[in-house]
Order: sequence, then C-alpha cells, then structure tokens
Amino acid sequence: MTTAMFVSMLIFFIFSIPIAVSIGFASVTGIQLFGDVPMLVVPKQIFSAIDNFALGAIPFFILAGNMMETGGISNRLVNFAKSVVGGLQGGLGMTCVVTCMIFAAVSGSGPATTFAIGAILIPALVKHGYPVNFAAALQATSAELGVIIPPSIPMIIYGISAEVSIGEMFLAGFGPGVLIGGGLMLFVWCHCKFKGYGKNDHLGRMKFMRATREASFALMMPVIILGGIYGGVFTPTEAAVVAVFYALIVGMFIYREIRLKDLFPILRKSVLSSAVIMFIIANAGMFSYLISRAGVPEMIGGFLRQYLSSPATFLFGVNIALFIIGMFIETSSSIIVLAPILVPVAIKFGIDPVHFGLVMVVNLACGMITPPFGVNLFAACTVAKISVDQIVRELLPFVFTVVACLMVITYCPQISLFLRDLVYR
Repeated sequence: MTTAMFVSMLIFFIFSIPIAVSIGFASVTGIQLFGDVPMLVVPKQIFSAIDNFALGAIPFFILAGNMMETGGISNRLVNFAKSVVGGLQGGLGMTCVVTCMIFAAVSGSGPATTFAIGAILIPALVKHGYPVNFAAALQATSAELGVIIPPSIPMIIYGISAEVSIGEMFLAGFGPGVLIGGGLMLFVWCHCKFKGYGKNDHLGRMKFMRATREASFALMMPVIILGGIYGGVFTPTEAAVVAVFYALIVGMFIYREIRLKDLFPILRKSVLSSAVIMFIIANAGMFSYLISRAGVPEMIGGFLRQYLSSPATFLFGVNIALFIIGMFIETSSSIIVLAPILVPVAIKFGIDPVHFGLVMVVNLACGMITPPFGVNLFAACTVAKISVDQIVRELLPFVFTVVACLMVITYCPQISLFLRDLVYR
C-alpha cells in the first residue's frame, strides 16, 4: 500500500496535479488497490487532521498580514528599516532583509511577506539601479524569514505533528532567524560592493527618529503579539486574533488606509490562502496516518539507525533528504508527513526535538526559493513581472548563503536553544 501511495503521488506530480489533491488521491489509491482500511477512514482522518485548536492561528496570521499590507503598516516598516541601514552601499537591499525580519514577527507566512514587502521594495530597488532579477531573488529569499522568525505557520504545524511545545519552537526560532538575516545582509553588502550596486541608496532616506515615530504603531505590533505569547497572556492562536484586530484598528483608525470597501477583498484573499493551506494539511494528515499505520516510521527509523551511526551523520543525511524533498513538496505538507517519522529517530540519537524542528523548518523553507515549486519564487516573479528562468542565476548565491547558515544551525544547537533554555529551563 505504501509503495502504491508514493508511486501514484509521484505520477500525479508529474501530471501537474496540485500537491494537496495528489496527496489525497495517492492515499485513496493505496487504500483501494492494496489496503485493508475501509474508505470511511478517509473523511474521518481528513477531519481529524484539521480538528486542532492551534491550527486556528493560520488563517488569522494570514489575515493579519494582508491587513498590514493594505493598511500602510508594511510601508512604514520599510521606511523604518531604510532609516537604520539605508545609509550604507547596498542599504536598500539590506532594508529588504530587515523589513522582512520585522514583518515576519507578525505574518508567519513566506508568500504573504513576499507580496506585502515586495510590492513596495522590488520597484524601489529597480528604480535605484538594481537588476530586476536580483531584486526579485533578494525579496524571495528574505521572505523565507517569514517562516523562521516566530510566529511561524510551519512551526505551529511541526509543534502539532511532533507534539512539541509551540511556545518553545517560537523562542527557538529567533536565533536562526537573526543568523540567516545577518548572513543575507552581509552577502548583499559584499555583492553590492563588488558589483557597484546601491551607491545612491541613501537618497530619500528618512531620518531615524521621524521614521521610528511614524512606524511606532507598526513596531508595537510584534511586541504586543510576542510579548503576549511569552508573558502567558494569550496562546499563539489567540495571539493571531489579537494581531488581526490590532492591524484592523491601526489600518482603519490611525493610519486610515483601510476603508470599508477594502475589507471584502482582504477577507477574500485571506480565505483563499487559508483554504489552500488547510486543504493541504487535511490531505497530508490522511497520508501520514496511512504510512504510520503501515509501519513506515519504524522501518525508516531502523534504516537510519543502522546506516547513520552518529547524530552528526544522521543530521547530515536528513538535511540532504529534506533539501531535495523541499524542492518538490510544500513545507507544511512535508512537515506533517515527515515529522512523525523523523522526530522519534532524532530523539533516539539524543537530538533535542525543538532543535530538530528548527533544522526541519529552515531546511524545508529553502524549498520556498528553489525551483520547481518555490512559492516565494513565484510570488516574487509575479510582483517583478518576470519569468522564473530569469531569476535562477541571481538566486543561487542566496541559496548557498541560506544553506551555509543551515549548517551552522544544524551543528550549533545552542543558536536555537539558548533562548528556549533561558525561559523554560
């Protein structure tokens, strides 16, 4: 049954059937051809996969991100970030990274970050003399921080799948997020020095105090959300609802850029994005149930323990596998399917499940910026109005930078666990 499921899923992928539908069809195919499981299990497991309170955070974080984009919060965050790093050569490129780091602390979504920040910064980068393909590659990669810096939708999904504290996952995400953000900024600075880009990035730069004052309500948003979570005032799911109301109040009554007529398009866009993610989670949950029932996790665990004899080799092998998988399967789906398989093995090797979760999330997030199914890649190309093949050459150095940071995160667990241990231990 398991072989039939994986083979049929690959065939559906080849025929360009959407990932969620492919996973669902593969599950049904396995049951019908070789399984002894009644078909009644299908709707039951689909419902069970999304019948979780923590998953309620996903649509609300998506809605909050869309409200930030429409309500002028994104634009003010860009001005603030530019006031901090815009005076350097390549400062506008670094502004893209810094803005995505701040925006990530609310949105939790890579594609949402790409659209919200890219719509402002990609045209600005091109206007300042950056090649459009470089601008799109930078935006797509920087938006990856949307799923690494908490709150993060993939971290919520990992916490549920691996039965790990979501609060601990969120705290562990800060170190890797800052490391990757810093690595990207260093690369942008060196690249701009070498290529001669961004010599006039200081033009139009707002003074720091003025930018901070204008962005004060926008900057308070992540403070309220994350402070509420770690202060025990509300759960991550409740924090998502607070983020929506805060973005709505600031956008409508303080910045006055959201009007009543804007609400329906914002809600419609958010519902469509949420439905896609939830549909993937539902079908992936059924797929995960069937492979677990077939004993695949135990089989893979035994194989890994036999051929990868140390934690270092296990992590290296898992990183290679996850990087390849992330290129073809959406991050949330991969986590739901793979976390129940890999986490027990990681624990047997003595690897902290929170640290392993960060390795999984960061690695699979690379799939957002790698062909053929990189969602950030498609979003950035849509904003920049270019084709994917035009961006690949400029994208490769960014991918290498992120992978180098991933290796540091993998073999220096304290980067992820320092804050977690400080708060929880």
